This record gives sequence, C-alpha cells and structure tokens, in this order.
Amino acid sequence: QVELVESGGGLVQAGGSLRLSCTASGRTFSRNTMGWFRQAPGKEREFVAAISWPGISTAYKDSVKARFTISRNNPNNTVYLQMNSLKPEDTAVYYCAAGTAYSGVALSNIRYTYWGQGTQVTVSS
Repeated sequence: QVELVESGGGLVQAGGSLRLSCTASGRTFSRNTMGWFRQAPGKEREFVAAISWPGISTAYKDSVKARFTISRNNPNNTVYLQMNSLKPEDTAVYYCAAGTAYSGVALSNIRYTYWGQGTQVTVSS
C-alpha cells in the first residue's frame, strides 16, 4: 500500500519556523516530482512548493518565496518543507503529494497522483 505521511505541523507564533516532513512508504518516489500544497478553511487547495526528481529544480508560490524551502532526501524517501518567518496567512492544512516520474516541477494539483492526509499548521498573530 502506497502511503505519504506528513509530520511536523503545529502551532507557532508569527515570525516562527516549522519544518514539515513527508515520508513515503510502499514504493519509492525518488524519481518523482514532489510537491507541497495547502488548504485554508473555506478556500481551495493551493500550490506551495515543488521539487523535481533529482532535486535540481524547485518552484514556489510567490507569497512564500524566500521564506519556505523545499528539499528532498531520496535514500530516505522523504521530502521536507522548511518554513521560516511564518505569517498568520500561512495557517492551513499542508499536504504532501507525489507526481510524475522523471519530470520537472509541477504547479497544478492535477499533475499529482498520490496525496498524504495533511498536517495542520497554525500561525498565531
């Protein structure tokens, strides 16, 4: 059974940091594009960051550039999202997703096949 499990969410004050992790089991995603999305209450799920399968190319939502960093550890089948200088508007459920193999970064959720259950990030003002 293929599974993506996110961890690292929580409650943090504005200006603080969190590091999200996404670990895959059931198969390797070392050659797949990986992404992070988020969904705030009452809003649609939106793209946050993506990384290509060799980890060379990355893409970010404009509002998180210079604050968030996506990275991957392929031997450990894990993807990370380091979030610094968090703002209340970053509050959302964050989802990890696995996309197409041997492809570049993808910003659309339709390019992703496997999804985790999500981890809550709450930023207080």
